Amino acid sequence: MTRLVLPFLVWVTHRKLIARLTRREIAQTYRGSLLGLAWALITPLIMLAVFTFIFSIVFQARWGTELDGGHGQFALVLFCGLIVFRFFAECINRAPNLMLENPSYIKKVVFPLEAMAWVSVGSALFNMAASLIMLVLGYVVLNGPPPWTLVLTPLVLAPFILLVLGLIWVLSSIGVFLRDLHQVVGVLVTVTMFLCPIFYPIEAVPETFRVFIYMNPLTFIIEQLRAVALFGRLPDFALLGAYAVAAWGVALVGLWWFARTRKGFADVV
Repeated sequence: MTRLVLPFLVWVTHRKLIARLTRREIAQTYRGSLLGLAWALITPLIMLAVFTFIFSIVFQARWGTELDGGHGQFALVLFCGLIVFRFFAECINRAPNLMLENPSYIKKVVFPLEAMAWVSVGSALFNMAASLIMLVLGYVVLNGPPPWTLVLTPLVLAPFILLVLGLIWVLSSIGVFLRDLHQVVGVLVTVTMFLCPIFYPIEAVPETFRVFIYMNPLTFIIEQLRAVALFGRLPDFALLGAYAVAAWGVALVGLWWFARTRKGFADVV
């Protein structure tokens, strides 16, 4: 039973260290800028405004009929998908170099290197939260009060965060030994963006190829996030439960792999 909760125990055991390092990372990101942490809200606000203008005014794009936001509904649906992808891209693109960015920690025998994955996720979660705030504000402006199902957003995102955590553990350990991994991951992340329904509805994909879209781990989360945050629908609890089990398995395997390989980090850094 203890082994099954190991990914969570890493956070529980080192939560104070993780919180301190996460705050430091966020502060360093915006240190020296005139507006400081305000950029965390300004950036997604600008993105949402640009998407609304380009896709709703210029292209006159429409997604469906579930929202009453007129020209702005496509921008909201698009932005919702991008929130999930940006979190994924921020964590995964950084993962291969995560250990290489902190060589001093590797040489400290007592430092919990596995906690750095939680730090990376925490920093990305801060940016995701800012984007979600802008999404809700955009919904309020275009459609009025958001649906009550919005409160289920953490439930939808939790398994996805766990999956990303497991991938970070795997990629960060391999990246220490294989420096080219960063380049490969960058290409794969870009491919992932176009193989999930961010810019198009899943119904627009021919049935023959939809299986490849559903194989993308981002597809289900994007669809479920839109359901609870925009369309006022409950998530598919059965599939969400299955996704959570798979994500937990990835996290367990990732942590096991990281523990097995970390002994050799100091030899190559």
